[in-house]
Amino acid sequence: MNRCLFSIVVLLICFSLNLLAQENESSLVKWNGYLQTDNRLRLEKDNDFSWNEYRLDLKTEVKPQEKARFYSEVWLRTFGFPSVQTTNDLIDKDKISPLNLELREAYVDLYGFLFDNLDICIGKQRIAWGTADKLNPTDNLNPDDLEDIWDFGRHLGSDGLRISYYLKDWKFESVYIPIFTPAVLPYGDWSSALFPSIELPSGLTLGKLTDNITIPKNDLSESSVVGVKILKNFFGYDLSLSYVYGRDDLPLTKKITLSPTTTPGEVDITSELVYPRMNIIGMDMAGSISNVGIWAEAAMFFPEEVKMTKDLSQLGMGKQESVALEDKPYIKYVFGADYTFKNGIYINGQYLHGFIHERGDDNLKDYFMFGLEKKFFNDKLKITPICGGIEIKDFKDIENNYAYILSPEIVYYPIDNAELTLGVRLIDGKNTTTFGKLKDKDELYFKAKYSF
Repeated sequence: MNRCLFSIVVLLICFSLNLLAQENESSLVKWNGYLQTDNRLRLEKDNDFSWNEYRLDLKTEVKPQEKARFYSEVWLRTFGFPSVQTTNDLIDKDKISPLNLELREAYVDLYGFLFDNLDICIGKQRIAWGTADKLNPTDNLNPDDLEDIWDFGRHLGSDGLRISYYLKDWKFESVYIPIFTPAVLPYGDWSSALFPSIELPSGLTLGKLTDNITIPKNDLSESSVVGVKILKNFFGYDLSLSYVYGRDDLPLTKKITLSPTTTPGEVDITSELVYPRMNIIGMDMAGSISNVGIWAEAAMFFPEEVKMTKDLSQLGMGKQESVALEDKPYIKYVFGADYTFKNGIYINGQYLHGFIHERGDDNLKDYFMFGLEKKFFNDKLKITPICGGIEIKDFKDIENNYAYILSPEIVYYPIDNAELTLGVRLIDGKNTTTFGKLKDKDELYFKAKYSF
């Protein structure tokens, strides 16, 4: 970390400590967060460590008056592994112990702005839409943060403006985000699950792979994201209808160029990727039937067409044209339920049609997510013997188009606000599926967290 960044960190910590001191004098300031460690070990091959993270989360909330509120969240973490390759690297602490500072959110709420029933929120904010458990087809305003592929539902905050208007028991929400931000791809070798492999003509081998991404131009027409939402409770059920004019935050390949190298039978590949424009209409609901919690969510995507060019002219085979994404609407949806038995056993289940990265009606797969947990010894110990998911690509040929993830874990709460987690993640399936591509990446994980 350079001196400038270090100074910023020191100022932030000092500011937070100052706010904590003020909390004894005023109830207007709240300061909290957590310290978390997360280490994961591969169970295959050489038992390599696959994840190494130590995170300090600092949240600050200030209410200087009844009609204003400030909120911020900052992550300070050491993340990753030493990247030392030469003796010169040994003087660079960023390569010995990588340190990362991330501003997750920082915004101001103004209540009763101009009118009593009008609120606005300005700044970097996480705008979570949808009622499903972490996997939300209608949650399309903030870019996905897929750094940790297993932290479903994580998003980056976006710099924007959110306006909320209340009319009796109706709520109308509008959002404007001026600058497009792409999604963060999974850390390490996990990203292979989200992108299809490139098929080479028979007899050729891959040399160097290069890609170029085209980000939308920073102007009103190309970069902006707009969303509107209407919410109301009907007969005890929370319902909403939403619309987003934005972009897919994961890149799509538009062109591939193959060029020969000096090695016979070897080719280099250069690919060009874009972020297609999307119109998205969404609906969601949440409520309960007796003591069973239920939710459902659906989004219809109207994408722009993206044509795909495979340039083989340097190999004497001309160009091949196809369609990477058709301008035909497709629907992603999810529904689920949860229930707690009288003996304390909690279960939940969820069915999802269409994962985060999937586009086009013919490419949407089906996922069944499930979990069962039970607490013991006055809630000091939580055991989750059943937790995971099943992926099905083709119900007509399940035997060759399935994958599953099992992630049982044990959580121990030694004292208030502290938890220790030990678990294992087991993956298997066919290479035709998203998670089947990760079947050689089983891992053991240990986490420690203290909240304050």
